[in-house]
Amino acid sequence: MGDWRTDPTFAMCRALADGADLSSFAGGPFDVRVAVAGIRPETKDGFLLGQVPWERFPQGERVREAVHLLHTDGSRRSGAGVVSGMCANDMRAAAVLAVPFLIRIAADTSHPCRADALAVAACPARALHFGVASREELLLHRADFQDGDLYDDYGVEVTGYPAGWSVAAARAAITADTALLLPLLGDPDPSIRIDAAYTLATAADPDRAVRSSFRARLATEQDPKVSAALVLATAEATRTHPHAPTTTWMREQWRDQTQAPEVRLAAAIGWLCLTDEPAPDDLRTAVDDLATDERAHTMDDLRWMANAGGSHETGLQRCVRTMLHPDQPDPEDCDDLWASPR
Repeated sequence: MGDWRTDPTFAMCRALADGADLSSFAGGPFDVRVAVAGIRPETKDGFLLGQVPWERFPQGERVREAVHLLHTDGSRRSGAGVVSGMCANDMRAAAVLAVPFLIRIAADTSHPCRADALAVAACPARALHFGVASREELLLHRADFQDGDLYDDYGVEVTGYPAGWSVAAARAAITADTALLLPLLGDPDPSIRIDAAYTLATAADPDRAVRSSFRARLATEQDPKVSAALVLATAEATRTHPHAPTTTWMREQWRDQTQAPEVRLAAAIGWLCLTDEPAPDDLRTAVDDLATDERAHTMDDLRWMANAGGSHETGLQRCVRTMLHPDQPDPEDCDDLWASPR
C-alpha cells in the first residue's frame, strides 16, 4: 500500500487540520459526494472505470483495481476484501466510488462474486457503529448535518478526510440504485436477502417506498433470520425517516407470540431504538426469555448484531445488556486491569 499522503486530497486534509473552513471545499474536486453524483448511468452499467476519478482520493487506484478484478475475474473475491478493508481502516472516500459497481455485480445473478460484492456494498455507508449497542446510537444515521458540523457528527477518517462526506456519498449511491437492490429482497439465497435489507436500510427513503418493501417481503418470508433482518432494516429506515405508525407496528411484532423468536427480538431492539419510552415489563420478560446463548450466536449472522458485539459477548447480548440492564458491567472491562472500578 502506498503512502496516502501523496494523494491529491492530502493538501485539503492538511488545510482542514490547520483550521481551514470545511465548507470552502464543499462542491470541489475532492468532495466525494460530487464525484459520486457525477458518475453517469452508462459509466456504471458499462463498468467504464476509467471515467471515475479514483485518483483524487486516498488509495483510489487500489480500489479501482479491486473492482476491476472482482468484475472480470470470478476467482478474485479478494477484491471485495479490499473495499471492506479500506472501510475497516477508516478510509472510506475511495471505497464509496466502488458502491455503484458493487451493486451491479450483486444484481447480476450469473456473477460468481455477487454475494461478496453485496456484502461490502454498504460498508462505506456506515461509520462509528462497531461496538455500538445503545438505544441512542444503534441504527442511527446522522443524516441532517451541515458542512460546518461534520466533525461533530462523524469526525475525520484516518487520512483526515471528512468522514461525513464519505457516508453521505455512499448513501446517495445506494439510494440511486434502489431499483437494482429491491429485487434482491426476494433472491433464492437467504444471505443475499439479508445483505440486501442491510444495504437498502441506508437509502434515503422520504416517501417510505423502501420501508414498505421490507414490510411486503416480511409478509411472505419463511426464514426467521431473514425476517429479523427485515424488521431491523425497517427500524433503521424509520430512525432516519420517523413514522409513528411503524413504531407502533414494531411494538406489535415483539408482543406477537406467533412470531418467530428472532423476529420478536429484532422488533424489541428496533422499538427501543425508535422511542424514548421506558422499556415495559412485558418487553423485558420477552427479551430475557428469548435471548438464549444459542439464539444470540445465531443472530450474529445479521450484520447489525455482528457489528454491535465485542470479543466477550455477541451483538444481541450487548444490546440486551446495554438497553435493558445498564447496571451490568461490560464483560470486556472485567479482564482489563486498568478499567475503572464499578
